[in-house]
Amino acid sequence: MPIHPTAIVDPQARIAESAEIGPYSIVGAEVEIGPRTRLMAHIYLEGPTWIGQDNIFYPYSSVGVAPQDLKYQGERAETRIGDRNRIREFVTIHRGTAGGGLVTRIGSDNLVMAYAHVAHDVRIGDHVILGNVVGLAGHVIVEDWADISPYSGVRQFCRIGRHAFIGPYSVIIQDVMPYSVTAGKPEAGVFGANRVGLERRGFDGAIIESLQTAFRLLTRSQLNTTQAIERIRAEVPPSGEVDELIEFIRSSERGVIK
Repeated sequence: MPIHPTAIVDPQARIAESAEIGPYSIVGAEVEIGPRTRLMAHIYLEGPTWIGQDNIFYPYSSVGVAPQDLKYQGERAETRIGDRNRIREFVTIHRGTAGGGLVTRIGSDNLVMAYAHVAHDVRIGDHVILGNVVGLAGHVIVEDWADISPYSGVRQFCRIGRHAFIGPYSVIIQDVMPYSVTAGKPEAGVFGANRVGLERRGFDGAIIESLQTAFRLLTRSQLNTTQAIERIRAEVPPSGEVDELIEFIRSSERGVIK
């Protein structure tokens, strides 16, 4: 395997023959790196960490280090990363804690832009974009196809729904509804359905209009959430996406941004 002579690789690390370890990178014990994954240069990996195939880590990113949670007592915790992710410069990804299931998990086909921070026990799905300097506090859940714009911060235990778009510089302190455009500080609000993102992904126009109507009832009708959901069920054509939106609201523990 191509390992640069300046790299330091612990003998207990397991590295696929087709992986590439670039200059001045450090790979600790109990790190497993899958086929064709590339560490460009100056990457720091600490185990236990599992990384899949075809990932690329840009210079100065660090993965698997101890979390910044003051409750962390050195318990054995993990970091798991899937396939085909792009981890850009100076990204920090911390391992899990006993209070969050002992694992930080990132799926596949994600783009994590420069200086983003993924804290302990975060769970990220697939096809997610984290913009530059996005901060995810501990225990945050980011579902598939969510897009979080640069300089936004997400408070601990919040959940970002599928296909949601969060605008730049937003402050997220409650759950973000799926399929929504949400943005703002110091208090974020919903600006309707994520029409552009959904169109790009091939969603039917009628589904997008149904979601737009649902968001209008939730955020502009002066109804409370229960009343708005009743109106949605009565007036909006049924679909899996609308049902998902309603279930997301129903299951939210922190409340949703409206």
